[in-house]
Amino acid sequence: MTIQAQKLELVKLILDIDDKTVLSNFLQLVKASKEDWWDKISDKERASIEEGILQADHGQLIAHEEVMTKIKAKYKF
Repeated sequence: MTIQAQKLELVKLILDIDDKTVLSNFLQLVKASKEDWWDKISDKERASIEEGILQADHGQLIAHEEVMTKIKAKYKF
């Protein structure tokens, strides 16, 4: 089934819905699927994430256990 056929089928299904709750839930689902957290963060946050991914790709990682050990020692936990 092509995407156009799927859209047409969806339109037909929507036109047959008489329950406001079902329509409301469908609208919420569609809106939520269009929202992307990446678009909601700042340029600085995006750059920081991209830098971290690049570091990970180059093997520049520190194990979680090592970080926790250093934090516990520094803050005397």
